[in-house]
Amino acid sequence: MKSKFDQYENDRMIQDPTNYKVGIIYFNRKDQRILVPKRIIGMGWTLNFANIYTYVLILGLIFVALIFIRLG
Repeated sequence: MKSKFDQYENDRMIQDPTNYKVGIIYFNRKDQRILVPKRIIGMGWTLNFANIYTYVLILGLIFVALIFIRLG
């Protein structure tokens, strides 16, 4: 279970504009999460492009889509 400090730190990292490339791409090496909530609460989730598993997830989704296209 996360402590209140961990939750506060996660919220602070999301709100920090220096953790965004071109203002919209979340890139934070200190944040270990793959999916992070967007800056505006309730607007959904975004990917942390500093995490290598984000690219594994994207490639996996592309691979699955290509399989469905090939079978269809």
